[in-house]
Amino acid sequence: MGKLLLHVCCGPCAIYVAKKLSQDYRVTLFFYNPNIHPKEEYDRRLATVKKWAVKEGYNLIEGRFNKDDWFKKVEGLENEPEGGARCPVCFQMRLNEAAKHAKEKDFEILASTLTIGRNKKADIINPIGANIAKQYGLEFIEEDWKKKGGQQEACRLSNEEDFYRQNYCGCKFSIRK
Repeated sequence: MGKLLLHVCCGPCAIYVAKKLSQDYRVTLFFYNPNIHPKEEYDRRLATVKKWAVKEGYNLIEGRFNKDDWFKKVEGLENEPEGGARCPVCFQMRLNEAAKHAKEKDFEILASTLTIGRNKKADIINPIGANIAKQYGLEFIEEDWKKKGGQQEACRLSNEEDFYRQNYCGCKFSIRK
């Protein structure tokens, strides 16, 4: 069983993907999301993942909450719609940090929960993840987790666990008015 670092953005996205990958890999969760705004929202999402990770016996690593770096990365893209040019920059930043951590801690494989989101396009996220993983000498699991009933199962499992469910992607610019 290979050692896999799974980048997670929240509990509802993590639950199905982590369970699925755990069938074939030794999964460690990596919560790195400097895009999440405000800090209270970040803390709430992290708390959900932490509680579930402890219950299920997953190791959880929290990446640095470097929101100022994230705001610099997306500067000039503030008016982009969700799914626009800002999102690939955000994916790149988060997956690069996950790959860097994976390499430093001797993981062999990298994956992300990002493609389970209904507005997250696997054809954008997977090439970013694969390219970054290759640069670090890692394998990347390219999957569209929302397909084949994945998103429905994630919702069912999240409801069973009574997870907090957010109503926006996470960044300041995706908050619904």
